[in-house]
Amino acid sequence: MSHNLAATARTGRDNQRYGAQGERLVAGVVPLSNDKTKVLLIESTRRGGWVLAKGGWETDEGTAQEAACREAWEEAGIVCTVLRDLGTVPDMRAPGELTPKAPKAAYHFYEVRVDREAPEWPEKHKRGRQWMSYQQARQALATRPELLEALNRSSVTK
Repeated sequence: MSHNLAATARTGRDNQRYGAQGERLVAGVVPLSNDKTKVLLIESTRRGGWVLAKGGWETDEGTAQEAACREAWEEAGIVCTVLRDLGTVPDMRAPGELTPKAPKAAYHFYEVRVDREAPEWPEKHKRGRQWMSYQQARQALATRPELLEALNRSSVTK
């Protein structure tokens, strides 16, 4: 990330970007270890379990890549470098799973190298982080097909 690291996480959706179909634009990361044998997952605050760091692409961010790296800092406490664009993953949730707090989204993921894991980060008080093998991560993300798709697109050792 080229800008200063914030001590607090952004909240709210006032500056959220939306796509042409009204979908929330979300940017996220697939953080890999240097040898690409592990992926870093974080605890979900809403649903329990483990997820990839991701969040809304906001109007003051020039690119989805910038938003993804900000989310990686806020949620996982990592400073990262984008290695590869993994593309857009459509929202795979059933209509009954969509709510006003969790509307339809389009996810854009990036494979990143973790340059630094900070001991303190904005969401440390509500999220843990854990390195997992592909098999462990695949199992942890089994109920989140859009996150599993991003993982599968990455170059993690399978």
